[in-house]
Amino acid sequence: MSNKLHLIIFTLFILCFAYTLKSQTTYNYEIKDQAVLLYNSFSSMQNISGRLNFNDTARLQWNNLPVGLRARAGTSIGNMTVGQRKLLHRILSVSLSSQGYLKATSIMHLDDLLNRYYDTLFYKKEINDTTYSFIQSLLWSHKNYYFAFFGQPTDTVWGYKLEGHHLSINFTFINDKLCVTPFFIGTDPAEYESDVYAGWRVLGQEEDLGLKLIQLFTPAQQSKATMNTKVPQDIITAAESGKRLVDNWGILGAAMNEKQKAVMQYIIREFVFNLEYDKAVVEYDKIIKAGIDKIYFGWIGAYDENKPHYYVLNGPTFIIEFDNNGGPRNGANHIHAIWREKGNEYGEDVLKKHYQMEKH
Repeated sequence: MSNKLHLIIFTLFILCFAYTLKSQTTYNYEIKDQAVLLYNSFSSMQNISGRLNFNDTARLQWNNLPVGLRARAGTSIGNMTVGQRKLLHRILSVSLSSQGYLKATSIMHLDDLLNRYYDTLFYKKEINDTTYSFIQSLLWSHKNYYFAFFGQPTDTVWGYKLEGHHLSINFTFINDKLCVTPFFIGTDPAEYESDVYAGWRVLGQEEDLGLKLIQLFTPAQQSKATMNTKVPQDIITAAESGKRLVDNWGILGAAMNEKQKAVMQYIIREFVFNLEYDKAVVEYDKIIKAGIDKIYFGWIGAYDENKPHYYVLNGPTFIIEFDNNGGPRNGANHIHAIWREKGNEYGEDVLKKHYQMEKH
């Protein structure tokens, strides 16, 4: 290779690297600009609940249970003004891609549909008073999603959380760095079964791609990938499980053919590209550089959409879990899913380096 060609390749690399840094910084500032407007709009009462210290323990806690079972930090959408709700959606739309934004808002809307569904069952006398009272106590509602600031958006270090039933979005900003996990999404039902919303599947791609991959495997590969155990009723690393996926199990990417590897990468992108494009590219590149061949794909349950099933992608730098067996009904129509960055949730690793540098 000539020196001239070497120079061209090096120049292109530098330009791409510079663009990535610039776009990442721009992305952070775009979020901050919208966040400052919402932060400054809070009333004195909202300040108490929605403006928290960066070191508040609530920043490092997440939950996907209904608000009626687990209270949340922050100020609720129901207690925001119309103007504040608009600002909240501006923060979401600049933080997330169009697909991520639509998933998040659809998950919130599903709570209203759940209420409508159980109202109908009650009026038809298909459920009794006791069951209906319990459903009402869960406080399913689009209004019952909570937004909290941790630190000020103008600080060097700050973060925000949007959380409620089946949704936990956690963004942490450290200088020009941004950490985006844990990122939890879920749906009940996985497929809406009645009236004008019949057939609506908010997380359909996450499910379909997992099924597509396991069905692409040979019987020998399926045997290697599948753990012979009962399908968990939740993701293994659920908020209150206290469990972590330490052991690698399943089939390695290195043992897959090119078509199978491609589908595995589609799954990863379906989760990572919930973020705005520039940030998603940065996070996806981390995973690719760590090695597709080093990612384990594990499965539990039937290879059938209509029966309980679970899968996990466990790579050197990340974990993705998907479970369709959640909730009290224990059927295949209730999804919990999460993307986690190993060693850097809530910016753990980046924060550690930041504070080490500050000491000097």
